[in-house]
Amino acid sequence: MGLLVRLSELTKTYQAGAVLFQALRGVSLEISAGEFLSVMGHSGSGKSTLLHLVGGLDRPSAGSVHVNGHLLNDMNETALARFRRAHVGFVFQFFNLVENLTVQANVELPALLARNVDRKSIRQRSAALLASLGIEDQAGKHPWELSGGQQQRVAIARALINDPTLLLADEPTGNLDSASGQGVLDILSECHERGQTILMVTHDPVAAARAQEVLFLHDGRLVERISGGDPMSVARCLAALR
Repeated sequence: MGLLVRLSELTKTYQAGAVLFQALRGVSLEISAGEFLSVMGHSGSGKSTLLHLVGGLDRPSAGSVHVNGHLLNDMNETALARFRRAHVGFVFQFFNLVENLTVQANVELPALLARNVDRKSIRQRSAALLASLGIEDQAGKHPWELSGGQQQRVAIARALINDPTLLLADEPTGNLDSASGQGVLDILSECHERGQTILMVTHDPVAAARAQEVLFLHDGRLVERISGGDPMSVARCLAALR
C-alpha cells in the first residue's frame, strides 16, 4: 500500500483574546492507503483538531499536511473545497444531515455539489449505498423520521457517495446507544475490509479497538501508538495519560 497521508511537525495554535492555546505541538504521522487508524486522548488533547487539519477544514499554524499527493498548506479556500469533495468523506457525531431533504437527497448532495452531472449514475450509487447499509427502505423519508443509528448510516452513505480516498470519522458513535454504535462500527469495519482508508477520532476504547492501530494524543503531542483489537489495552493506555 502506498503512502496516503503525511503530516510533518504539525502545530496548531488558537488565540482567544490575549490567550494562546496550542492544540497540536509538532505532530508527525504517516498513514498508508487502506489503513484504519483511531485517535484517542482526553478532552483538549487535539484529536478533532488533527482530524480537521487532515481533512482541510482548518489550516496548520506550522508544519505541513500532504494527502494523496496534495499539499494542503498551499491551497486557497476554493481549492480546499474542491479537494474535500474529491478526496475526503466526513462522518460527524451529530450527523449534520439536511432536515428538509429526503434521505436519498442527503446522500446524493455531495455528488451534486461536485458537479457530477450524470444524475442516473448518482441515483444508482446512492441506491446501492443505502442498500448496502440496510436502509434502502428509508430513502424517501426525512432525517427527523429516522432513529439515531439510521441517521448515522445515512451520513456514512453520504460520506461515501463520491468514493473518497480518505474517510474521516469524528466520534461517529458518540451520539448513539450501544447497539446502534456497534452497528456503525460494523459498517466502518466492512468499509475498511473493502479497502477504504479510515481515520477515526473516538473517546470509546471499544470503538477505538476496531482499528488496526490506535494513536494517543496528550497535550497536543502524539505520545503512543499501539495495535488495535483489545479494548482493555486501549483503556489502559488512555488511563495512563492522566
